[in-house]
Amino acid sequence: MAPLQAFLANSAWFAAGSAVAASSAFPRFVGLENWGVSASAVDRAHPSGVSACLASEPKKAAPPPPPANLGGRLHCEESKRVIRTEAEVFVRTYARTPVVIQSGRGCKLYDVEGREYLDMAGGIAVNSIGHGDPDWVKAVVEQAGTLTHVSNIYYTLPQVELGKRLVDCSFADEKFQRSSHSGDEEAPTEFIAFSNCFHGRTMGALALTSKEQYRTPFEPLMPGVTFIEYGDIEASKNAIKSGKVAAVFVEPIQGEGGIYSVTKEFLLALRSACDEAGALLVFDEVQCGLGRSGFLWAHEAFGVYPDIMTLAKPLAGGLPIGAVLATERVAASIGFGDHGSTFAGGPLVCHAALAVLDKIQSPGFLEGVLKKGVHLRELLSKKLGGAGTGDRAGRPGSSPRRGVPELRPSGLTAGKGNIVRLVPPLIISKEEIELAVEIISRCLPALDRGSSS
Repeated sequence: MAPLQAFLANSAWFAAGSAVAASSAFPRFVGLENWGVSASAVDRAHPSGVSACLASEPKKAAPPPPPANLGGRLHCEESKRVIRTEAEVFVRTYARTPVVIQSGRGCKLYDVEGREYLDMAGGIAVNSIGHGDPDWVKAVVEQAGTLTHVSNIYYTLPQVELGKRLVDCSFADEKFQRSSHSGDEEAPTEFIAFSNCFHGRTMGALALTSKEQYRTPFEPLMPGVTFIEYGDIEASKNAIKSGKVAAVFVEPIQGEGGIYSVTKEFLLALRSACDEAGALLVFDEVQCGLGRSGFLWAHEAFGVYPDIMTLAKPLAGGLPIGAVLATERVAASIGFGDHGSTFAGGPLVCHAALAVLDKIQSPGFLEGVLKKGVHLRELLSKKLGGAGTGDRAGRPGSSPRRGVPELRPSGLTAGKGNIVRLVPPLIISKEEIELAVEIISRCLPALDRGSSS
């Protein structure tokens, strides 16, 4: 198996470009940020009214009959009320699927009417240990009753414990100095990022993000960033060796860019060029880190290590947190007052993050992720007639791009071209994997007809 093959399956990504449909025999299914499909697309695909994305009976006593078509149409007063209120008080930031989620347990979500959904989105790679994990809940409740926040003027035990834990299980405990230039040279001030990359939407991170739809509303952005084709070794080496580059930012596995993985040769070339030029190599593992690839860190599969690594999404199990790991060389350059944040490293989120690490680093957990990854990939290839190797799988002859624009207004997000993201919790069971693939396979004819119209 290719080292990162599991990322396709557990992340899990596949080239399909389809919404999710099912008969009433299956639970509802949630994938991507929020799987959805416009009413017009569903009606054209299935005039008789197949529920794209949502289909099955609520699991509660005397349930009301499931609506014939939930693609943009709401039949439940509580959902209508919530969505109407949201429209009155929120700015239009997200084009949401018309589903109001109330609770979650494991890999299942439940809406305000009690309907069950199989969660294949995981909060966009956030809920890696699922919803309502008992150990995580216990850790959060215990810490909430002890101390939730205190200024970073003081030390807190959860913050220090989490920092030590992350350092001990990563490259950040390195003590050696990589090559560096003399202090009398002009300090480099330029950065390199890559095509189709996504590093965030705050101003500095946005300057490193290539997608124009994110950049344009906030221009002018921080200058000095050059975008190079992802995987282009020669262009990268030439740019780095110019002596003007301070740091190179790269995702070992691109997320929003279309789930493309780098090669070991590419990362080795970046590492070598950065060492020679005295530039820093930064790995963005916000989405692909913390077990998503079947390794604790995605770069471990390549045997290439960064100077800096960024983390977020699954680290605290659903609570907001971010972390930056760095070698001693980098850490030594940061002094008191150079950076700060009011809520950074709060005791509540740090204690929650420790519970997440306990789960991911427990014996057999990552091995289980790899096995489930293989199983999911095999099922996707079998059911979808997929073709592909490594971190990609596709449906030969499919052309889902035509259907994707119609689906986006209702919340379906494609990573790039005909790539659709599925990012289930890493605790997903074999039975849930099989159910998810069955639901996906049932929806493909509907979307194929919708995308060709």
